[in-house]
Amino acid sequence: MPPAMPDFSNTVKLKYVKLGYQYLVNNIITLTLVPIMAAIFIEVLRLGPDEILNLWRSFHFDFFQILCASFLLIFIATVYFMSKPRTIYLVDYACFKPPVTCRVPFATFMEHSRLILQNNPKSVEFQMRILERSGLGEETCLPPAIHYIPPKPTMEAARGEAELVIFSAMDSLFQKTGLKPKDIDILIVNCSLFSPTPSLSAMVINKYKLRSNVKSFNLSGMGCSAGLISIDLARDLLQLHPNSNAVVVSTEIITPNYYQGKERAKLLPNCLFRMGGAAILLSNRRKEYKRAKYKLVHVVRTHKGADDKAYHCVFEEEDKEGKVGITLQKDLMAIAGEALKSNITTMGPLVLPASEQLLFLLTLIGRKIFNPKWKPYIPDFKQSFEHFCIHAGGRAVIDELQKNLQLSAEHVEASRMTLHRFGNTSSSSLWYELNYIESKGRMKKGDRVWQIAFGSGFKCNSAVWKCNRSIKTPLDGPWSNCIDRYPVYIPEIVKL
Repeated sequence: MPPAMPDFSNTVKLKYVKLGYQYLVNNIITLTLVPIMAAIFIEVLRLGPDEILNLWRSFHFDFFQILCASFLLIFIATVYFMSKPRTIYLVDYACFKPPVTCRVPFATFMEHSRLILQNNPKSVEFQMRILERSGLGEETCLPPAIHYIPPKPTMEAARGEAELVIFSAMDSLFQKTGLKPKDIDILIVNCSLFSPTPSLSAMVINKYKLRSNVKSFNLSGMGCSAGLISIDLARDLLQLHPNSNAVVVSTEIITPNYYQGKERAKLLPNCLFRMGGAAILLSNRRKEYKRAKYKLVHVVRTHKGADDKAYHCVFEEEDKEGKVGITLQKDLMAIAGEALKSNITTMGPLVLPASEQLLFLLTLIGRKIFNPKWKPYIPDFKQSFEHFCIHAGGRAVIDELQKNLQLSAEHVEASRMTLHRFGNTSSSSLWYELNYIESKGRMKKGDRVWQIAFGSGFKCNSAVWKCNRSIKTPLDGPWSNCIDRYPVYIPEIVKL
């Protein structure tokens, strides 16, 4: 065989050509204005004192003109600062750490499956194959009601799980931030599958005796991306209400949603979803700037629900025996890919440097005019973000995003390790991932974080945060007693 052609894109010379191109395009305004300003400054220096004085006197200004100009400047400045959106700070957040008594090792999970589905060995075998390839570890947790044989998914047990997860996260948030219940102006709770009456937000208000004029919202049925929808809602409310604090609680209650039937498409969530929750404190108060961890830069939401396939790809329904479960269709990943494509098309112009946008535009024009078979240019989002938090929905989700966004193993490390340690905790998984990055001591001042989440409907939502200060390694939190063991090697298949 002839020797393989070298990869010229990785040669040293072309590497520096690309770096030079990026610097030139991204700093084109500075590189253009600096020479012009330097030339003007040199010409002024060449003039004598008398010539400079005569030039100044040639401009005729009277008191009325100076007054009008000053008023105009003040008016423009006032309009600018009044119309400028308020900065939204993420003061701090807390993640629920499940108790050791809720741990579900692979052997325990499979033993329970064999006892619950003893008349359907094929379904047991299917769950075993899924678990072997899931990317989950031995320390994920399920609520107490699921540990019974058969499980006891009662309303009382579901409320018990909700109280354990939400109150634990809230108590931890109060302790970390010094926030008092009376200081909460806005409360948003999102939980997709469990929507009791009174609502979960009312449950929080009752527990902590929040003010009667608190603005509370309860989001349900919005899937694993509901956490970022809550962030978007909190942002909009904080733009309207000055000097306010907003608390967002993201969770998923597993107890009433454990499927005990035979349909394989509905058994898949049993293998992936686990206990989890997070409480986040957002504020628009300027005094929070110094202690806030992050500030919110962008939120982009994409909804593909107008398409029938996208609408039905994650669907709660009854099986033939009348047992309710969540059906995950086979074309889920393809639909998620389309939703992601739409989302990053909107996100790109907001965050990408000019060099990447120009390359993307030129490639797009070339495909339209010259050759539609040209390979599309995939923007390098690594130039815009230092950290990525991809929803830990499953190994396939992380693999596809790593491939499509051309990310390194370190960029998706937080997502893979969160899936391994805690499983798919639905809308709260992004906060476990962010806490992983902090626990590794990788979050520095000025770093940018991109959170990406998918949800039923079908939705792809993303948020961009900028680190407000270098964050010290936290001494508490969900990773406090195990961060030294991570990252761990996760084999393709764990034989059970």
